[in-house]
Amino acid sequence: MFLHLGGGQVILNKDIIGIFNYNLVNKSRDTKEFIEIITDEQSAEKISKDKKCKSFIVTNDKIFLSPISSLTLQKRVLNFPH
Repeated sequence: MFLHLGGGQVILNKDIIGIFNYNLVNKSRDTKEFIEIITDEQSAEKISKDKKCKSFIVTNDKIFLSPISSLTLQKRVLNFPH
């Protein structure tokens, strides 16, 4: 199955390693450093330039910064089994 991340971006459920709340970036030095590194390496894709990031999704190949909350994305994954 596929997971819609917002802005027309979809990914395969099987490629997801984790879905995280973007607020963690401001609360954890390690998480902030991780996001900065992947952004510098261009391994991160911001789905919407106009909307605030609410979650980040770690996949096998890339990190996606999504305007959809991590709880909503997790519910979508759980409602559609792999």
